[in-house]
Formats: sequence, C-alpha cells, structure tokens
Amino acid sequence: MIRTLPLAALLAIAVAVPASAQTGATAQPIPADGTVLDLVAEGTSTRVPDLALIQAGVVTTAPTAGEAMQQNAARMAAVLGALRKAGVAERDLQTSAVNLAPQYRYQENKPPVITGYQASNQLTVRFREIAKSGTILDALVAQGANNIAGPNLTIADEEGALDEARRDAIAKAKARATLYAQTAGLKVERILLISEAGSAPVPQMPMPMLMRSKAVMAGADTAIVPGEQKITASVSVRFLLK
Repeated sequence: MIRTLPLAALLAIAVAVPASAQTGATAQPIPADGTVLDLVAEGTSTRVPDLALIQAGVVTTAPTAGEAMQQNAARMAAVLGALRKAGVAERDLQTSAVNLAPQYRYQENKPPVITGYQASNQLTVRFREIAKSGTILDALVAQGANNIAGPNLTIADEEGALDEARRDAIAKAKARATLYAQTAGLKVERILLISEAGSAPVPQMPMPMLMRSKAVMAGADTAIVPGEQKITASVSVRFLLK
C-alpha cells in the first residue's frame, strides 16, 4: 500500500536536499557584499645544486657463473674502497642492483647455446661535494667501474627552496589582486582561500656515461658543472574585493 505525502511535505524535502548538499560542497560561503577574485600564481626560486646522485657499477663476463660473480665482487670491492678512501660516507653508498645473466650464441635452426655469464653490480653514490665528484669518477674507472650513469643533480635543502618559491607565489598573487582591485575601483579586503596546486623542482635529466675499459679514461679529467636549478610552486588564491 503506497502512502501519498501532502504537497507541503514534498516541497519541504525538495528545498532541504539542495540546501544541505550545497552546504557540504562549499567550505566557506562567498560574502554577498563583495566581489570574489580567483587567481593562480606561480613562484620560483633558484639554487645551485649541492647534491649529485651517480650510478657506478661493474660489469664482468666469464665462462661460468661462479667466475663472473667472483670477478665482479673483487672489482666492486676495489670500487668501494676507492670511494671510502675519497671520503664518501657509508650513508651515501647504496647497492641498487645485482644481476647475473647467461650469454647466448644464436644460430639459425639451432637452439641457443650458453657461451658464458655476465655479472653486474650497480651502486648509487651520493656526492655532497659536486666539485670533487668528477675526480672521484675518474678514480672509480681506474679501479674497475665500467658502467656509470649520471649525475642527477639535486638540492639538499629542497624544502627550504620550495618555501621560498611559495612565498614568491603568494606575493605575486597579492600584487596581481591589488592591480585588479585598483583597476575595478575596489580594494582587497582579505584572502578567503589558499590552495597549493603543485610544487616541485625542475628535474635535471641524468647524463649517461658508459666506460668499457680503463684505456677509455686514460688521461681523463671529468668535470661536473652544477649550473643552477629552478624550483617552482603554484598556488590558487581567492580574494575578497570591496
């Protein structure tokens, strides 16, 4: 059996539902006696990178898996010794990959034949003195490192650089709001809302380097130039103008 609600009750429900939905969706009501201005501003800050991440590894091949791993371990021990001797702290050394794979010879209409094994050991090295990283890389190659990629230059105090970019973004938004208000014959009353759209340093693409023999680096003097890195922060700001 279906009950029919009175017309007045139906109207009350129809009015109440949108009102409650609107209250939940809007965090802060827009004042009726002012003009709302929404702006998006991007702030920037610049820093000279003071941290370099480099992948340094050893690749060896041998007839058997055991020989390949043994030779690889010995050469990697020499690489680690050179890094420690150069003053790189233990916290700045991290093994990133160890691999062992068979090497095949392929012939038409025949199954592949294993000709040997290749072992690789990759190390992530963090250099806190970028100026010295090139010299250390040359020493690593002399000790047997033959698979090097990088550097990925970053900023140690990234949060401090981002804060500077955020302050710049807010300052730009306020200056732009003042310009709009003056042009419209109004004044900036206050800020109603601030949200951060996105903040990040502009990534620096790593420069790959591959060294296959000590002869390649004979007389080399690798220089790592840090340059300058830009950090950006984007904010959305809602102003009340009167």
